[in-house]
Amino acid sequence: MSKASLSAIVGYCQKTLRPETFTDSEGAVNGLQVENSGRVTKIAAAVDASLATVKLAIAAKADLLVVHHGLFWNPTFPWTGKKHEMIELLIKHDLAVYSSHLPLDGHVRLGNNAVICAALGFKKLKPFFKDKGSYLGWKTKQKISRQELSNKLTKILGTRPNLLPGGSEMCENIGVCSGGAGHHLKRAKEEGVDTFITGEGPHWTAAAAEDLDMNLFYGGHYLTETFGPMALAAELSKKFHVPWVFLDHPTGL
Repeated sequence: MSKASLSAIVGYCQKTLRPETFTDSEGAVNGLQVENSGRVTKIAAAVDASLATVKLAIAAKADLLVVHHGLFWNPTFPWTGKKHEMIELLIKHDLAVYSSHLPLDGHVRLGNNAVICAALGFKKLKPFFKDKGSYLGWKTKQKISRQELSNKLTKILGTRPNLLPGGSEMCENIGVCSGGAGHHLKRAKEEGVDTFITGEGPHWTAAAAEDLDMNLFYGGHYLTETFGPMALAAELSKKFHVPWVFLDHPTGL
């Protein structure tokens, strides 16, 4: 059985993703959130750290769970009920948890947005969507019809995105920022794009897209953020010679 050092994997992640260069959401913890006994024989990747994905990781016989949305976002509250069950399972099954939020959105190669752009065949990318002092997404100049772009997104996401067709039928300046960036539609416009690909946003963005003459694609918060965790896990698997698996636990959002 191949095995690797947890500290070596975490060190590589920290060096590669450079979380210290990002100002993240208040309460977010980028890095090792739960340690284990120190060895890793199998990596599981997921979008969210939750009781459900912890159980899936245990069933997959993984001892490191790599996620985009970690366990900690707010001040610690009592570890009772399902929270107690989760921490008990993590310790009992020697399962470590590593989380990377904004650093795994903005990474030039492994990030959600970089991988989406690569999958769509976008070239000559420029940094896009500056938030909290860091660029999280990418933009490109490319002429493509809304229908063709929708078809390409359907292919990589596995489902057709929700299109709010507020702009021209022909897209020319396209920006990509995964997750819940829809409410920042105006910011995307100000950064020079006429088409914005993201995960989700509020109802009022439909009218806003028309007012701003923009096309808005919602591919799903969950689906647009599967790319980074899978890319990171695959990278770690290759470097440290341990197998990996993706745990698909869709939220429907």
